[in-house]
Amino acid sequence: MREALYYEPHAQGVICRLCPRECVIGEGRTGFCRVRKNVGGKLYAQNYAFATGQALDPVEKKPLYHFYPGNNILSLGTWGCNFACKFCQNWHIAHGEPDTAYIPSAKAVEAARELVAQNNIGIAYTYSEPSVWFEYILDTAKLVREAGLKNVLVTNGFINPEPLTELLPYIDGMNIDVKAFNNDYYRNVCAGILDRVKSTVELAAKACHVEITTLAVTGLNDSEAELTALSQWLGEISRDIPLHFSRYFPNYKMQEPATSLATLEMAYNAAGRYLNYVYVGNVGGDGVNTYCPACGFKVIDRLQYKSYLTSEKKCPQCGYNIYVVGNIRM
Repeated sequence: MREALYYEPHAQGVICRLCPRECVIGEGRTGFCRVRKNVGGKLYAQNYAFATGQALDPVEKKPLYHFYPGNNILSLGTWGCNFACKFCQNWHIAHGEPDTAYIPSAKAVEAARELVAQNNIGIAYTYSEPSVWFEYILDTAKLVREAGLKNVLVTNGFINPEPLTELLPYIDGMNIDVKAFNNDYYRNVCAGILDRVKSTVELAAKACHVEITTLAVTGLNDSEAELTALSQWLGEISRDIPLHFSRYFPNYKMQEPATSLATLEMAYNAAGRYLNYVYVGNVGGDGVNTYCPACGFKVIDRLQYKSYLTSEKKCPQCGYNIYVVGNIRM
């Protein structure tokens, strides 16, 4: 175990300041995330350097569509989570007792460097919620940067501003789940707080590349009014923030019907009024392609794995500058 950062003594033990939940943790107990434990009046990260998964993935799988398209990234994940989403796709590692492998930071960076020949650009911290792996990610991300590679977070965005601000200088890209755009959904379905996630998006968008994913769940967060409000808010931050709508299927503790294709089409069209790059996932089809915001020309075809952008990342038809970070390998 590693002593945790961001905690203070409390009359009933210690109080964790890592995420907005700010758990008061008594002796011998853990916080909501199950990861951070009070031992002798000190808070320890039990998952430090322990990974539940390791794989070389396409960066688009995160999903990141405008960050080094066509490249790969080494994905690492741990266990535990500070949310309790009823639709969790990785519930066995977020809320279970998965097998782990010990991967010190130096070993993780060595593995990432060995994969550069396979177009690996760095490390993505993903699978379970990376913020509860804070100490390990902070240590590893610094070494990744020293090695000339990139760091990516795939996160629910439920982290306090102070630790996020410490970590952001070492983060190059983030996909942040905005689970919904209504507080009731966050409270009842995820055990979270929408405004704190919004703050993370606004802070991160000033520091690194950000893309957003929203899982549209039938009857709960998929109204046109709500998805329009989400898109308007993102557009006020930047019209170039890519928004991924993902199709929901029954999973874990939720059995609502799968999201209809008509709903996803509505979401795509509504968001397109406020954002330049909107995508639809888990359905196949053209919803994964990138189109020029100015003329509508297909500039990246992810079904054919081909980019039509010029070397200056412009639309070949009208010359519009397409927002893409990093080199393209398509």
